[in-house]
Amino acid sequence: MKYKKGDTVIYPQHGACIVIGTKQVNAFGTRQEYLILKTVINEMTLQVPTAKADQVGVRPPVSANELEDLVSVLSKADPRVPSNWSRRFKNHQEKLKSGDVYQVAEVVRNLAARNRDASLSAAERTMYERARINLISEIAPALKVSNEEAERFLNEALEKGVLKPAKVAKKKAEAAPKKAVDEDDDF
Repeated sequence: MKYKKGDTVIYPQHGACIVIGTKQVNAFGTRQEYLILKTVINEMTLQVPTAKADQVGVRPPVSANELEDLVSVLSKADPRVPSNWSRRFKNHQEKLKSGDVYQVAEVVRNLAARNRDASLSAAERTMYERARINLISEIAPALKVSNEEAERFLNEALEKGVLKPAKVAKKKAEAAPKKAVDEDDDF
């Protein structure tokens, strides 16, 4: 796909980027055209060979129409998440590397649900925060809103599903009377 200066694109490990332009570079004995990208999140400059941009996962951001599908991914629990930490972590890493917005959303959803039920390890917390930032940086241009508004959109999507049951269950547990000990029980 051909990108032009000012376009917003998604780079798998860095989220949303702005196309600064292209430049010709002599590398490995050949002259290649590179796509120059500036990340939205921490303003790094990336250079990607134009011929390999699709191969490394550079793609346009989701459209506003696709956000409904994204919300359904974020709000639906996934029963297939491995309980083994190392398998789960590797599975999530692979999804993040794919650059696919729906797989990134799955990671955010799974880690949000896990964080609700038990605290995340330091590595999973870092992964969760990074995945959230990348997802927010993609939602913002789709909705044409600020990152803060995109974060609210993400939080609301999570609250529609994976974060809602815990709150309801917790309130029910707090409201339920404590089970009394039967006086006839022998100890």
